[in-house]
Amino acid sequence: MNLFAVFNRDGGTFRTTDMDAYCARAVEAFEAQGHQIECHVVSGDQVVATMEKGAAASGVEGLVAGGGDGTISAAAGIAWKSGIALGVVPAGTMNLFARSLKLPLDIWQVLDALAVATPENIDIASANGRSFVHQFSAGMHARLVRYRNSMTFASRLGKIRASTRAAIGVMFNPPEFEVEFKAEGKVGHRKVSAISVSNNEFGPDPLMYADSLTRGHLGFYIADPLKPAGVAKLAFDILRGRLKENPSVTAMTATEVELHFPRERHDIRCVIDGELLPMDRDVLLKVHAGELKVLVNEPQQREEVEQDGSGI
Repeated sequence: MNLFAVFNRDGGTFRTTDMDAYCARAVEAFEAQGHQIECHVVSGDQVVATMEKGAAASGVEGLVAGGGDGTISAAAGIAWKSGIALGVVPAGTMNLFARSLKLPLDIWQVLDALAVATPENIDIASANGRSFVHQFSAGMHARLVRYRNSMTFASRLGKIRASTRAAIGVMFNPPEFEVEFKAEGKVGHRKVSAISVSNNEFGPDPLMYADSLTRGHLGFYIADPLKPAGVAKLAFDILRGRLKENPSVTAMTATEVELHFPRERHDIRCVIDGELLPMDRDVLLKVHAGELKVLVNEPQQREEVEQDGSGI
């Protein structure tokens, strides 16, 4: 394959990596398997433009992206729209998409895995046309990210500490808002503290990522209005891998979810693959089954899952 690689030098692990040595190792690993690869190391503000330029170049068959979840999410959208394969180098804090793909989380080991990987079609999702590979969320998660972004940190450990402090802040001040939804023929109007729509259902891991990306549906989760004790119980159940068993959570699956927020607010925000963004009052979420081609070294499990839309 003819590959174009873009590494975000401001992203997580790459900040303390000799990027000249890393690019040399990438070229060695891919060329040993008969591929051609062109490596580009750029700052965070140049990542998207560089990836778009590479994906549009004549003869490019795959985009290899290295960075945090935001970089990888942007790369997935570009690869999806360009119809080329995506290779993921997990250099961020959580690396949730890489975990779903069952890739090595070490930035050096993953090069060898990607070099021998085969392209496979998996699912990608969208919110009002903006693609995402992990989740769209509103409510508690958006407030957590807003709190965390107001803090200063310069390392992965610092980000984890800031996230912990932000989570405590949300626990003592959980949001409450109204939402109308339609999913698989079910219609509801609820007051909630949190909404999450994931690209395939979350698995049992406390980090809340999908353990398969080929089931062809969204996971849709709603949490009732919560007090601090309820937030603490929800966090405890997530840590135990029992999100769906929490009494405040309604979970279902759908291929499309329509959300409407009846009360107009100027400060409403959502999180898409870790990025805090303004949110429209009407949001249409869709799964695009099998439309994203990725390089994987461990085939995705393809089992049939009944989509009855029932609460869990």
